[in-house]
Amino acid sequence: MQTNKKILITKEEIVPTAQKMREEGRMLLLIHGHRDTEGAPVVTYDYVVGDVFESYEVRGEEKLPDISGIYDLAAAWPEREINELIGVEFEGLDCSERLFLPDNMNEDMKGQILVTPLEELRKANGLGPEDS
Repeated sequence: MQTNKKILITKEEIVPTAQKMREEGRMLLLIHGHRDTEGAPVVTYDYVVGDVFESYEVRGEEKLPDISGIYDLAAAWPEREINELIGVEFEGLDCSERLFLPDNMNEDMKGQILVTPLEELRKANGLGPEDS
């Protein structure tokens, strides 16, 4: 049975931790983030270490180092998602283009639940009600 171990780290420890994990052949399982109840960012890096999921968590940092140079797209894609959804910047990562949110998305809405009515999506894609 796999267990989960949470480890709080500083932003300065992100790159050395990723390098160590990569050198040891550890898989980067997931990078995910959210804002806590006070609005501070929380970003977590999950690695598989034997039968343990090690979750390295960084709290309260608006800028973090990019680890895509270590884990390529396995890191770049979730880092870009986190940037787009909760506004955390990853130093050295190009986030100039949106992945999936509309370009006219209000910057103050980051981290909010987003729902676009189906009718608007159909219209934006040139579809009508008959295209169901």
